Amino acid sequence: MDCIQTSNWAVIVPMANEEPDFEIFTVELVKILDQLASGAVYFIVDQVSKDRTLQLCRELSQKDGRFITVWAPETRNVVDAYLRGYQEAFRAGHEFIIEMDAGLSHDPRAIPIFLDAFGRGYDCVFGSRFITGGSIGDSPLNRRVLSRGGTFLANLLLGSRLYDMTSGFQGFNAGVLGKLLGYELLSKAHFYQTEVRYLMRSFSHVEVPIRYRAPSPRVSRRAIYNSFAVLGYYFLKRLTGKPVVIQ
Repeated sequence: MDCIQTSNWAVIVPMANEEPDFEIFTVELVKILDQLASGAVYFIVDQVSKDRTLQLCRELSQKDGRFITVWAPETRNVVDAYLRGYQEAFRAGHEFIIEMDAGLSHDPRAIPIFLDAFGRGYDCVFGSRFITGGSIGDSPLNRRVLSRGGTFLANLLLGSRLYDMTSGFQGFNAGVLGKLLGYELLSKAHFYQTEVRYLMRSFSHVEVPIRYRAPSPRVSRRAIYNSFAVLGYYFLKRLTGKPVVIQ
């Protein structure tokens, strides 16, 4: 694969209670950074984390300057953590910024695929578990149903056409990310991924295959209620001829 020739890219990763899988995850990240001879990783840690995750992140940052640890006690939810990571990488001047989950839920070996897509001129690159080459494993049945059902419902009500509207592995070039950061998102939990993909539909985008292989925590009722509320808001906007889109 001919990956984009730039050192100016970054990955942001919210980190909470990742001590058990910290070493295996970061070893894979180091391999990719070494392979590409470029890149940076931003760890976003907040008060949700109760184990030694913050300490481990800081120790790695001291040993390897490509890893930047951001202590973010002000974040209220995972959406805030993602946005804080984007803001840090954006302010640092990275040209391409990718978000992913920790604990090997998302495979770092997919990063070159994202960079290759940026190299082909796409503004937004969305990881998809439901296209050829993608997969979803180890997750309980209810999470599989939520993922596929959420994609179906979002596409039906919002008119979007992506194969995967709920994945959290995605990236943007700095130009369009700046526009996203200027918009006040409504989501407070899992629907964030869907909201972002819907809002960014006017920019050139592509789905790339990813393999999701780690179990996810249970989705709370509050997160589900928030998802339906946000979905309903954008559906009504579309229904009344005033669809929301970031341009």
